[in-house]
Amino acid sequence: MRTWSPARPGRVNASHRARLIARFGFIYAQERLDAETLLKAFICNTETVQRIIYIAAVESFRAAKKAFWKIKISVKETLALDHMGPESLEVAALDYIARHKDLYDVCQSVQEVVCSMNMNPKIPYPPDIDFFVICTLIRELCCLAFSMQTLIPPLDIAVGVDGELFKRTMYYRSCDSDFTASFVAYHVWPPLMENGAVIVKGEVVTKK
Repeated sequence: MRTWSPARPGRVNASHRARLIARFGFIYAQERLDAETLLKAFICNTETVQRIIYIAAVESFRAAKKAFWKIKISVKETLALDHMGPESLEVAALDYIARHKDLYDVCQSVQEVVCSMNMNPKIPYPPDIDFFVICTLIRELCCLAFSMQTLIPPLDIAVGVDGELFKRTMYYRSCDSDFTASFVAYHVWPPLMENGAVIVKGEVVTKK
């Protein structure tokens, strides 16, 4: 039977964290662009497409975190019946959820995200497409966001506001930005955060 040294949980958490951060980067570099290509078959305006994908990312994290919160409450109630340690009940619940990913009904979150996007006033006009066309991206983001909640501390994204002051420590500028502008016209991708610190920069378009 494997023995767990006191340092082992920390190493496991660090390894898991590194994989999730790498996955976030891959989604940004590849799967986001694949989703853009799918949307551009229906919408010719690049800004609109990028806004839609940003909203999809934000809504995916929101839906996954809500689902995680509900599951964690249920798991803690179950584990509390015979929990004896040595770790805290909170840590035991996070570990249990991380090992039992089937607890998460990601399809329900995808549907929730699509419904939210259909009603989102920030999308410039009523789309002539079904946002399920980018369900692969939404699903991957939901699964990633859910797994990020099992970390100690959890990883999350920062949600930006159009017109906010451009922060070099938080964002990259898109190539079509006005590099002399000080304010964000719109967001392309959110930054990844940990305890208020930027782990991976997001992307924005700046214009005067």
